[in-house]
Amino acid sequence: MTLALDGTGAPDAAGDRTVVGANLSLPLFRTLSGVLAGHPYLKVVVDRAQGTWHLLDTRVHPFHVNYIATRVLGLTLDELDADLDAFNASVYTDPERRFLLGVLSLHTDEEADGAERPFLVLETTEADTMHGALLEEFYAYVRGRVDGRLPLLLKPANHGQEHELSRVSETRVPRILSHELFGNRTRTCLNPGEARGRLRYFRTPAEYEDAAGELGWSDIVAMPCPPDDVPRVAGIINTAPITPLSHTNVLASGWGIPNAIVRDLDEVVRRDGLDGAWVRYRAQEDAVTLERLSRAPELTKPAWHQQRIRLEAPFLEDAPVLALHRLRSADRDGYGTKAASLGELHHVLDSRTADLTAFYARPRPPRPDLLGHLAARLGEPGASRERLRAVAAARVAETVRAPEGVALPFRLHHLFLTSSPALQQGIGKLKMALELEAFEVVDSLALSLQQLTRTTPMPDEVERAITASVAPLSADGRRLVVRSSSNAEDLPGFSAAGIYDSVTTVRGTDQLMDAVRQVWASLVSPRSVRLRHQAGIPLDDTYMGVIVQEYVPAGLGGVLVTCNPTRREDFRNVYVNCAPGSPERVVDGTILPQQYLYNTVEGGGRTVDVGSSGEDLPAATRAALARLALAGRLLQSHFSADDPDGALDIEWLMTAEGAFRLVQVRPYSR
Repeated sequence: MTLALDGTGAPDAAGDRTVVGANLSLPLFRTLSGVLAGHPYLKVVVDRAQGTWHLLDTRVHPFHVNYIATRVLGLTLDELDADLDAFNASVYTDPERRFLLGVLSLHTDEEADGAERPFLVLETTEADTMHGALLEEFYAYVRGRVDGRLPLLLKPANHGQEHELSRVSETRVPRILSHELFGNRTRTCLNPGEARGRLRYFRTPAEYEDAAGELGWSDIVAMPCPPDDVPRVAGIINTAPITPLSHTNVLASGWGIPNAIVRDLDEVVRRDGLDGAWVRYRAQEDAVTLERLSRAPELTKPAWHQQRIRLEAPFLEDAPVLALHRLRSADRDGYGTKAASLGELHHVLDSRTADLTAFYARPRPPRPDLLGHLAARLGEPGASRERLRAVAAARVAETVRAPEGVALPFRLHHLFLTSSPALQQGIGKLKMALELEAFEVVDSLALSLQQLTRTTPMPDEVERAITASVAPLSADGRRLVVRSSSNAEDLPGFSAAGIYDSVTTVRGTDQLMDAVRQVWASLVSPRSVRLRHQAGIPLDDTYMGVIVQEYVPAGLGGVLVTCNPTRREDFRNVYVNCAPGSPERVVDGTILPQQYLYNTVEGGGRTVDVGSSGEDLPAATRAALARLALAGRLLQSHFSADDPDGALDIEWLMTAEGAFRLVQVRPYSR
């Protein structure tokens, strides 16, 4: 049942309060609305043919298209599902469409005197391709039927709509961009989850450092920006903005613990006396909450205390230094997972024989697959699966490349360690302390072993092998980048994001040897030793390969993950973060990057946050990032062949000429 045109009447037996034709007041909005991301919202459908609109009861009609098909056009859901993509095209992309679909959300602004002022925001779905005239018509229709006391702003749903609106006067269509609306959100979920633990609130890094040694698995750490070496705890809270792709959030994702931005934590802690209290902490997309518990809960040690990560036996025989393009993924037992993945990437790009369509071939009920959408993204409508495979492989190879480099095998690390009795003695002491669980001395032993690793002379055999293989890369004093490639990272249940070192400013033989030793030494840092021990990874089984790559100057660098980190059920979007220079600036928390979501199914992209820069990237750069996002999604089909929905974490650079270089490909912990 729908209510009468003036909004009066009673709901039917199903409780449906959907309204057709009525003007919208704030009380009626609240009656019909649901809540998303903490804001009341209401779905609307404008029927241009009938000259009326429908205000959907969100509890009964969660999908626009289902309502239109069944309530307006008289179709069954089976009939809709049989031709869903064509139906979607008729309401989201047809320039002559009958229906205009959108969402009204309610927000509040603060006046100069501190009073709250409510206002409404109108937007379409992210895949909608309304041109400027339709957007203006949609806004004008809704504006004329909403309580005039409520300000109404149009929010472009994607970059295409932003471009279309640039031709329309803001006087006729007042607007707000997504990052302007949500950039100062008080609470934002970074990694969903729930935890019960003791809240430890540190207002400064110094306060954290003073207490870091006593933090344990039952603590919830809250501070402006937790450091990358935060121990494994029950939950993390950031009181300052940070990206979901920071090292700390990648760790939170891998550990399966809640992580969120809570800007009003200081106020909440003072009001409820939460510092040091036992709390229930929930982080979800639509709400982040802290609830004080009346007493300490009966906690049991988390499952990871019994977790045991199994490593493949490291290959320490006569493995040579190899160019990256000669490695394949199976070589991880001798060169480490990062090096093997880069070798596999070279193979995919050079051979163009890999099937990069598997992600799109999976059933997505009610659709049998997404291959039609892939064909549209590749500009090959109606193409066969075989044709799509060829075009996808060519598109990726044209979009991205991998820097040239070499991989140093575990064998060289083993030769280095066995060349020094002092190193062997240090390893023995550290192993003994771990076996006896004498954790009060583990950190000091690890630090001593790190220092010894950095200062022990390189055996002649090892130095010759390195310098001979790297010579072509370092000719004429060219700059090199030295990266870690351990066998104890990028594993199911153990990501090790940010744990091992990279050195990006290497020139000459002496600096190269120092950098290799520094990367080797990071394998025995106190933090890496503790985390591996917690996961049951023996010190004896861990080795460090090293990647030496040519340095690629870049004006822009970043990280993308082939999922939406804060909304795991979203299979459409790829999340891209970027900042001037290297990807390290994105993940280390020193700046807030520009953040984007790109829809790799229907197409289109939108800006999530402009970051520390305070401004968006140029349209041409955003379009290039859309091509990069699609390439990442296609690579996911190969690198996650056992689970096409298994997301990838890709670090990338963009050269001054606009070319993309991928410097790391690994699984994204989910």
